[in-house]
Amino acid sequence: MKPIYDSWDCSYKSIFGAIRQDETCRFTIRLSKELVLDDEPVLVLFRTGFKERFLRMNEVTDEGDCYAYSTEYTAKYTDVHYYYFSYTANGTRHYIKKQNVHEGNVDFGDLFQLTVYKSTYQTPDFLKGGVMYQIFPDRFCKSGKVHEGVPADRVMREWGETPYYKPDENGHVWNNDYFGGDFAGIQSKLPYLRDLGVTCIYLNPIFESHENHRYNTANYMKADPLLGTNDDFEELCREAEKYGISVILDGVFSHTGADSVYFNKFGRYPEAGAYQSQDSPYYEWYSFINYPDVYEAWWGIDTLPNVWENNENYTDFICGDEGVLKYWLSKGAAGWRLDVADELPDRFLFNLRKSVKSFDSDKIVIGEVWEDASNKESYGVKRRYLLGNQLDSVMNYPFREAIINFVKGGKAADLANSVMTIAENYPAPTLDVLMNFVSTHDIERAINRLGGENCDDKSKDWMAERYLNEYEYNLGKNRLKAAMALMFFLPGVPSIYYGDEAGLQGYKDPFNRRCYPWGNEDHELIAYVSELSRVRKSIPNLVSGGISFIGTNDDRISVFVRYGETDYIFFVNKSEADITIENVSGMLGNYSEFRTYTGEFSDNTLKIAPYGYAVINAK
Repeated sequence: MKPIYDSWDCSYKSIFGAIRQDETCRFTIRLSKELVLDDEPVLVLFRTGFKERFLRMNEVTDEGDCYAYSTEYTAKYTDVHYYYFSYTANGTRHYIKKQNVHEGNVDFGDLFQLTVYKSTYQTPDFLKGGVMYQIFPDRFCKSGKVHEGVPADRVMREWGETPYYKPDENGHVWNNDYFGGDFAGIQSKLPYLRDLGVTCIYLNPIFESHENHRYNTANYMKADPLLGTNDDFEELCREAEKYGISVILDGVFSHTGADSVYFNKFGRYPEAGAYQSQDSPYYEWYSFINYPDVYEAWWGIDTLPNVWENNENYTDFICGDEGVLKYWLSKGAAGWRLDVADELPDRFLFNLRKSVKSFDSDKIVIGEVWEDASNKESYGVKRRYLLGNQLDSVMNYPFREAIINFVKGGKAADLANSVMTIAENYPAPTLDVLMNFVSTHDIERAINRLGGENCDDKSKDWMAERYLNEYEYNLGKNRLKAAMALMFFLPGVPSIYYGDEAGLQGYKDPFNRRCYPWGNEDHELIAYVSELSRVRKSIPNLVSGGISFIGTNDDRISVFVRYGETDYIFFVNKSEADITIENVSGMLGNYSEFRTYTGEFSDNTLKIAPYGYAVINAK
């Protein structure tokens, strides 16, 4: 007997996943002939805040042991829709939801989600099929170039030392130690990044700021002097383009620094800021509760005063024709990653996207969202990130957690469910440019998470000089290989956090932001990541294309198909043992022709090395 309903199977739902506005989708359920129905089944759809719509499923097909009941729905409204099915048999009402068939209680069980996005929604092509590389600018590479105008209150450190992390006598961590990474240093490593397979650099903030993370912007229109000048950034973009590499910037638009041109709490700048004068042109950007010392601040941190993003003056400053967004795009930036996108209101995001796309439709907008961005609620508001008027992409934290959990011993079915849920909920144009990663500047490095002790309940003192022992390092490295293979081959674009490919270690902030270990790299790991990039770029199905998972009853491996003119089947082994599959054609079913793409495959038998992967091309 076939399943009653499977939203991942196109014989039940004719279009997999999200659909475009005005697109028609056919829904089908299959019920046993033994059921005596009192009436036709119905498909029930609704949007939050709107009435349910009932569609009778009166197209009936005899399929032997069951009847297939179908109806069609043409999507008119861009929104997240929810749906379920209902039928009555022998006087009892039944509901078909995600968990199963439920009797008598419509509130029991999860509803299916149908995302409907704008008919004209497209995402930039330049990132599709590529490889991203995230750089924390102060810590990647120091050119040794002398820079002018560097503030005297910065503490310069020796490359590779442990970042400062201890608070002062007042409990404040100043983040004022710097290692001197700069634009010229990045530029000098472009050949290395090209050989690694990188096609896009994502830079953490580069604007003038007075903490080393630079998330407390002091001047949006000026590069931090320790990195170089605005012209140095432009030169970096120009040179990167010669290597086939684009550069994306980090936009911090929900707050500024208190130590900034705009707020100027400490009087560093000659012009009066909002803190000093209510006549300041920037005063209306901020929300003062008791002027000047009590004001709204990001998560209550008084060095990060919140801005009112929809203030007309502020919006124009960021999004206007002479604004921040277009200025840096004109300097060569390929787009923006938006810090804390949850805290940027819808209207501001509409204006931001309009500004970026009016400059060049192939510039990208990526949001920092930690959950499923298709149905996210923040501050009581249902967000509309992926419906076609705001973001192109998001940071894919759900994949990261699914990959890490699987590699550390989780079930293959749980990985598949997590990946397929995102693939089902997100528009296809978004899936193609999802920012996939296993480490970032906000979380511990994957090699530590995979090989070391759990640091969640540990102090900064514990983390500061904590390095993996030989056993832990080898375990973390091997698991990282399997995790990277998944990151490179699942839908979206892999993003390597600088140094992960070299074996750089680090628990949570700031230890995950150590200096790149030039001269002490793990060259074997670098070669492995370079090979992943080569394989990725050679497979056209990874530019876009669908995905489905194949169950094996063996939680040591994940097997999935990336569809195209010919299909590619990926096998990733997370275990320390060789895995042999003796009847590949029996496992894969519908294919008649197989060809080894990478790995050991002969006589219908496939061998997958420990922590390794294999790829088969099938027709």
